[in-house]
Amino acid sequence: MAILDNLKRGTIELSVLTLLRENDMYGYEISQQLSIQSGGLYQIQESSLYPSLYRMVEKGLISDRMEKVGKRRVRVYYHLESLGEEYLRELRCGYLSHTAGVLRILGVRDIEGEL
Repeated sequence: MAILDNLKRGTIELSVLTLLRENDMYGYEISQQLSIQSGGLYQIQESSLYPSLYRMVEKGLISDRMEKVGKRRVRVYYHLESLGEEYLRELRCGYLSHTAGVLRILGVRDIEGEL
């Protein structure tokens, strides 16, 4: 499954930024939404998610804020910044174009029929 891990790694930013376009979310919520919205086809371990979140914060694509939950727990919520929105538009366009080309090469006409 190392091949699949490499493919996922390349789509984490795209997927996370897309989710954050709708709402601010915390890490566990992001991983759950990725699974739910993909119908269970896109599963990501939190150990893979958090390094990506930290890199996106460092790049200024997203920001983080801590919110107290209950008496002692703190959640870190992530928010899509305008630089992240711009980056997402470029990333999405490039990804869709590349994926369309790969699907043509593979001879896939109906992705649902291939699953």
